[in-house]
Amino acid sequence: MQHYFTRLETQIKANWDLKALCNYRGEHFTFGQLATQMAKFHLFFKQAGIQKGDRVAICAKNTARWGMAFFSSTTYEAVTVPILVDFHPESVNGLVDHSESVVLFTDDDVWAKLDIKKMPTVKVVISTVNFSLLYAATEDIKKSYEGLEEEFAKAYPDGFGPDNVSYPKDNEKDLCIINYTSGSTGAPKGVMLRYECISANVDFGQRWLPSYPGDQIVSMLPMAHMYGMMFELIYPLCGGSAVYYLGKTPTPAVLLGAMAEVKPYLIITVPLVMEKIFKGKVLPILNKPAVKVITAIPGLNQIIFKKVRTSLLTAFGGKVQSIIMGGAALNPDVEKWFKKFKLPFTIGYGMTEAAPLLAYEPWPTFVPRSCGKAVDCAEVRIDSEDPYNVVGEIQARGTNIMSGYYKNEEATKAAFTEDGWMNTGDLGVIDKAGNIFIRGRSKNMILTSNGQNIYPEEVEAACNNQPYVIESVVVDRKGVLVALLYMDKDKLAADGIQGDALTDKLNEIRVSVNKGMPSYSKIGKIEVMDQPFEKTPKMSVKRFLYS
Repeated sequence: MQHYFTRLETQIKANWDLKALCNYRGEHFTFGQLATQMAKFHLFFKQAGIQKGDRVAICAKNTARWGMAFFSSTTYEAVTVPILVDFHPESVNGLVDHSESVVLFTDDDVWAKLDIKKMPTVKVVISTVNFSLLYAATEDIKKSYEGLEEEFAKAYPDGFGPDNVSYPKDNEKDLCIINYTSGSTGAPKGVMLRYECISANVDFGQRWLPSYPGDQIVSMLPMAHMYGMMFELIYPLCGGSAVYYLGKTPTPAVLLGAMAEVKPYLIITVPLVMEKIFKGKVLPILNKPAVKVITAIPGLNQIIFKKVRTSLLTAFGGKVQSIIMGGAALNPDVEKWFKKFKLPFTIGYGMTEAAPLLAYEPWPTFVPRSCGKAVDCAEVRIDSEDPYNVVGEIQARGTNIMSGYYKNEEATKAAFTEDGWMNTGDLGVIDKAGNIFIRGRSKNMILTSNGQNIYPEEVEAACNNQPYVIESVVVDRKGVLVALLYMDKDKLAADGIQGDALTDKLNEIRVSVNKGMPSYSKIGKIEVMDQPFEKTPKMSVKRFLYS
């Protein structure tokens, strides 16, 4: 396994003048500019008394400078602490304090809402808007930052170039990142990831889907979440590729517009985004009466499917080799159609605690409804007497697995079995070929009075396939299974479905869903939500708010 610093160093030296980090329709930085800025921060950190192992927090919107701050921190061997910008200011104060961070990179507007008195370990705060100084604990630190350009020129009198780039390689077992979870089931926990955890994921990505100089991707996931940080920042740059930060909410229109311009070789996303594209751009075509007739005729339907495939890939920029989704299950109906179109998509499986990959399978051999096979840097097992047929908790171990939760011995102990396997909290089965099939989260599972296990995710998938349903959450209310539905209000209004007609439609939905469910998983009641469900930045529903 190659250290990701080695890969990064190699690509910087080889691609000095090529684009590395870019804001979509905004400023961009070459590999050389990235390396130069990293060296400047290294010099400043040293002058400010920042040492190896000290914590550097980043709480900011996705931009090219977010990536520059990250690489400046990690290659200095500081412990990087990414914090989701969506967190409440009080939570940010608390996490910076909890991590004992000494440096904070943040947006100007985020900084305006924070309280430095609640972050006593912080020595310096730097803006991710333009790298200006927002706060210095001492006059000496302030002077060091103000005189940085002059000191940098003295340190490199002949200029800073590729020959000056060198990063440490003997730290694989050291702590690299404390990544606080997004809190879909409660309070965030600080996941401790070693350098080898990062290297293992980069190594896997570059072997299975190598990136090359000149390749480009569009970043749409939060950088402070491990999925986005790994595969929309670290992995592509370690292959010499360029990253374009979207900078906007990835609506289908915004995303498709950016991809048409950037022409990414790879799309990393969550199922919800692809489902929106399908429902907004593809489904209206498939629902046309003439198209319905043709798609029912063997042979002719292949012509339609090929045209849809070509149209979608062209909309994605025309260079996409693979579409990788993770973080949740893809809607079964959407997955069925994507398979018919022969789109190069696959569903992976991971979690922050694995930095993040646990399972993956290339799209040509991907088995529908699965989430791939265990990656080669990890082992996966099912805690079940019959893992092929009886659902059990998915457990994992390997070089990519976390060391534990920062300052939380109780949670760390609970996370691991006595023989050293990590409990994922996910439930599933595995087939004899090694494909993993997730049934749901253990915390979400509903146990009925007669001992039956209900996996709400399966019922929700059926609900989401119903007309007018955008998303759903299924909960247990005193032994009654209740489906909370967020409906397409505009479409309901356009079709004149209001009042009694809406009541009839909801009953139709309940009957339709229940037809495909065992008796113990049937919906007893439906409630319509006024607003979309609150979600984490990776688009997982905050279930604890609705249980």
